[in-house]
Amino acid sequence: MLRRIVVTGIGMINSVGLDKDSSFKAIVDGKCGIKKITSFDASNHPVSIAGEIEGFDPEIVLDGKEVKKADRFIQLGLKAAQDAIKDANLSEFDNERFGVSSAAGIGGLPNIEKNSIASHTRGARKVSPFFIPSALINMLGGFVSIQYGLKGPNLSSVTACAAGVHAICEAAKTIMIGGADKMLVVGAEAAICDTGIAGFASMRALSTRNDDPQRASRPFDNERDGFVMGEGAGALILETYEDAIKRGAKIYAQIAGFGESGDANHITTPSPGGEGAKRAMVAALKMAGLESVDYINAHGTSTKYNDLYETMAIKSLFKNPPPISSTKGQIGHCLGAAGAIEAVISIMALNEGILPPTINQEVKDPECDLDYIPNVARRADIQSVMSNSFGFGGTNGVIIFKKAK
Repeated sequence: MLRRIVVTGIGMINSVGLDKDSSFKAIVDGKCGIKKITSFDASNHPVSIAGEIEGFDPEIVLDGKEVKKADRFIQLGLKAAQDAIKDANLSEFDNERFGVSSAAGIGGLPNIEKNSIASHTRGARKVSPFFIPSALINMLGGFVSIQYGLKGPNLSSVTACAAGVHAICEAAKTIMIGGADKMLVVGAEAAICDTGIAGFASMRALSTRNDDPQRASRPFDNERDGFVMGEGAGALILETYEDAIKRGAKIYAQIAGFGESGDANHITTPSPGGEGAKRAMVAALKMAGLESVDYINAHGTSTKYNDLYETMAIKSLFKNPPPISSTKGQIGHCLGAAGAIEAVISIMALNEGILPPTINQEVKDPECDLDYIPNVARRADIQSVMSNSFGFGGTNGVIIFKKAK
């Protein structure tokens, strides 16, 4: 019999808040963290806006000398992990039965960019000895495990924008089959740099609404013209229900079900009608033993085909589709961290009984005709939530949380 898995600690950081409480409040209030890029000169780029985090000091998670050894995505991930562990009140644990499941889509792109330039313009000897370990995606889990002495399984998911959800799935599977008793899940991304913006802009995937950044990310809106890059991290503590009860932990939610699928269609475009996404949602519902949920936190990227095909998948699956929202209007698309951040948002919505809005949904798209909770948050007594994440390469992840009883 598979073990029952619950969430007992959460943490997040993004462009509207440096912790879960300030972030969630800002998201519910419809505040937007998208502004002109300040971390590099983007004036000559076709896209010069992003959801950057302001006011984050990496020395709150790493000693001064250690900061240069870790790319920004690792630093943000450490912050979310630190908050989640503190939130779970984990002062004592069996470190050999406590593992890490980390996620990122791109990893240390700013360091790759910086050291490539140094090598090309100043010579090979100018490449930092910390370059490789600071840029590797799995080093997020490495830093976290070292900092907290976690000696259980150390896993890493690198599945583009579905990575955060897949990391939760991998952690849950590990506990379910007895590979660990507790797992720290952390997804992080910080790819807002010259190359990152240029790469997505050349694909014409990004919004070019440079003169109106607060209204640039507009999921499901008829005037959407692409996504906006964000950065951030989300973290969750997973453990068995029995362990949580035994130590008197606060239980935020139970992992009811999850589903994974592949589109086998195109490197960047979702399968027509959201067929692959639908199969992942069907699998999650089947595992959860549910026919529907009370709220869906959509992938909702603010791109033409994602929003359309996700809508089509939801409409074809649910007889009466539940309320849906995308919080990418507030914080941008955090790529490999999106699934972890949005899982935290979904769990907080479940616990606080409030559904975050889809901001900037102003002009209805006749093909996106569901209830997307436009612009204003909504109070609701909800028992279950679904969070969707879909990535390039046709990789899909869906997770369902419900109140633990």
